[in-house]
Amino acid sequence: MRQPISQDSLDQIFRSARTYNGWAKTPVGESLLHELYDLLKWGPTSANSSPARFVFVRTAEGKERLAGFASERNQPKILAAPVTVIIGNDIGFADKLPQLLPHNAEAMQKAFAPPEVRAATAMRNGTLQGAYLIIAARALGLDCGPMSGFDNAAVDKAFFVGTSVQSNFICCMGSGDPGSVFPRSPRLDFEEACRFA
Repeated sequence: MRQPISQDSLDQIFRSARTYNGWAKTPVGESLLHELYDLLKWGPTSANSSPARFVFVRTAEGKERLAGFASERNQPKILAAPVTVIIGNDIGFADKLPQLLPHNAEAMQKAFAPPEVRAATAMRNGTLQGAYLIIAARALGLDCGPMSGFDNAAVDKAFFVGTSVQSNFICCMGSGDPGSVFPRSPRLDFEEACRFA
């Protein structure tokens, strides 16, 4: 077995990490976003399908546009955050399998051909990659504020037009304002959520 990472690291990624609703003006540089993607991309997906696609919204114009499709409660979060990531799922992910799974691409393209299989695979694995994004961001010292509460169809039309990508959720990132978090909500105990078989 590998050695576990430090307790401080586990705290940073999980136990002490919070969902932020307010943000400091500290910018998030492009090189850090490259580092973030280069970390999260190694998380496992079915047949290495990697269906998630990410739009890093950083400009004032982009933030205004995205905020316009969000619920009233979420608009100020998007406008204040240094960057908000739109996590989308590419329904056409199988087109990349010759690159991502060269030893078995043709067989897996056939397996993913039924529309319902393709849609479920894209949603499941794109959501996984969105979770990897949050974990990687926290590991790199960024705070996160994932959310839904926006018009997916409008976001798709504005940010994914002409593609086979559908928005899943969005995530604000940067240096979170400690005063913007709610009191910590409880979680289920092991006995409530888990069992052995």
